[in-house]
Amino acid sequence: MEDALEDLRRELRLRHLSWKTERAYVAWAQRFIRYHQGRHPRDLGPAEVKAFLSHLALDRQVAAATQNNAKAALRFLYRWALGVDLPWLEDIVHAKVPRRVPRVLTVEEIARVMARVEGAHGLVLKLLYGAGLRLMEGLRLRVEDVDLASGEIFVQQGKGGKDRITILPKRLVAPLRAHLEWVRAQHEADLAAGQGAVAPPDALGRRYPHGGRAWAWQWVFPAQTCSRDPRSGELRRTHLGPESVQRAMRVAVLKAGLAKRASPHMLRHSFATHLLQSGQDILTVQELLGHARIETTLIYIHLVSRGRRNISSPLDCLIP
Repeated sequence: MEDALEDLRRELRLRHLSWKTERAYVAWAQRFIRYHQGRHPRDLGPAEVKAFLSHLALDRQVAAATQNNAKAALRFLYRWALGVDLPWLEDIVHAKVPRRVPRVLTVEEIARVMARVEGAHGLVLKLLYGAGLRLMEGLRLRVEDVDLASGEIFVQQGKGGKDRITILPKRLVAPLRAHLEWVRAQHEADLAAGQGAVAPPDALGRRYPHGGRAWAWQWVFPAQTCSRDPRSGELRRTHLGPESVQRAMRVAVLKAGLAKRASPHMLRHSFATHLLQSGQDILTVQELLGHARIETTLIYIHLVSRGRRNISSPLDCLIP
C-alpha cells in the first residue's frame, strides 16, 4: 500500500501539480484502499472502483463534484503511479454536476462589506472583487506579478495551469505600495535571520538554488510566521491561508448586516456581473476571468438580463 502512495506522490510532483492536488489525490487513494480492507490497488478492478464511487454517492451522499474528484484521483493513480491500462474506468459514469446560477452581491452590498475589512485580509478581498481573481490566485500572487505602474496583475498558473493578465484597481495602488513596503521590511528581517526563502515558482528552484530568497519571488500576502514545507521540509514563509480570508469575509458580511451566505468567490462573480452591467463587452470579461469557453462567461449575461426585466407578478395585478 505504501509503495503505491509513494509512487503516486512522485508522479504528482513530476507533473508539478500543486500541493493541494497532491494532498487530495493521496487522501482519495488512502480512502479507496481502506474501503477495500487494505488491499493493494493492483489487485482491485472495475467492480471495486464502482463500489467505492457508489459508496461515496449513496452512503456518504457526497456532491457530484466530490465524486468526480475521487474518480480523477483514481484515474491518475492507476494510469501514472501504477502504470496500469484502465480503459474500463472510462465506462464508469461521470457524475453530472448541476449547473447553478452564481449568486452575486449588489454594488451597494459590496461597498458595505469592503468598508468592514482591513489589513492584509481586506486587501485580498478587495483584489478578488477589483480584479476578478479566484481566492488562491490572489493568495499566490508574487511581488513580480503586481505591476503598480501599468495597473496590471499577472496571474501565473491559474485554473487549468493557464496564465493571464487582469486589471489592478487604481484605488488599490497606494494601499498595495504601502503594504509591499511592509512586506519588504519583513523579508529583509527574515534574510538577516538566515531565513526569507519561499517556494520558487515551477521548477526554477533547480536552476536558481537561492532564487527563493529574491524579492521578486516573495509572496504579496505572506503568512505571519514561517513553517516547514510539506514537500522539502525546509523552513519557509508561505502565503496567507485561505481559511483566514474566508473567515474575514464571513465577519465582514455579518458586520454589514447582509442576510446572505457570501464567500470570497462570490466577489469574482460580482466582478463579472458588475462589469457587464456597466456596458463592458463579454469577450473582455471572458479574458479577464480566464475562461477557456465563452459559454462559461455567458452565465453572467443571464444575471444581468434578469436584473433588467420589468416583469410584474400576477399577484401585484390583483384588484384589491
